[in-house]
Amino acid sequence: MGQIHVSSVAAGYLLRHRDDCDRQNLQRHRSAGDAMTIARFDDAREYRPLKTAPNLAHGWRLELSTVSAVREALDYFYPGRLAAFAWFMAGELTTTPLRETLGRQTGMYRVAANVSDAAVNKVVGDFCRSDGGCLRTILWHLDGSGEKASTALPPQKYDPTQDQVQPMGGGESPEGPLLPLLCQEACGLLVGECRKAVRSTRKISPERA
Repeated sequence: MGQIHVSSVAAGYLLRHRDDCDRQNLQRHRSAGDAMTIARFDDAREYRPLKTAPNLAHGWRLELSTVSAVREALDYFYPGRLAAFAWFMAGELTTTPLRETLGRQTGMYRVAANVSDAAVNKVVGDFCRSDGGCLRTILWHLDGSGEKASTALPPQKYDPTQDQVQPMGGGESPEGPLLPLLCQEACGLLVGECRKAVRSTRKISPERA
């Protein structure tokens, strides 16, 4: 799931960074709640505002005894993504077009609704890319027409069967079954990027923006 590898062991389950499966010198953790601390910072100890960004810290191992504890930990690592996957598998996950999300913004973010389609194409292509941006699989569209939000992203970025951790955000996972990080609606951080795009092309006073 994302950058996390989950395996069954004699005492229960073991969670590690996918890059650390062959490492032995990993810091040991035994509580699902420790996932909150692990997920908070990257390797440089910088705060991670976007938990689905591909910058999860290395060097840890989380040993848990039950499936419920694994679920709890994964929800700390990637908030809300297990629930989204469950709704998706049940055929009940609803998505919200980007234009609808932007249109309901208020206050300082209301101006984001004025972003052009060309600017959206670039903003989404930069912010949401799997390589350095976000590991979620995009399920929402630009608007009610069903158009993709960005042609700058590869088709795999919109395919839940593809492993976004792989180069260019696509391909089958070489490490076993994949739990995709599904994105049913643009996040607040992306809305903020759309706002920045509008402000960079228009002279708007802080009070009006």
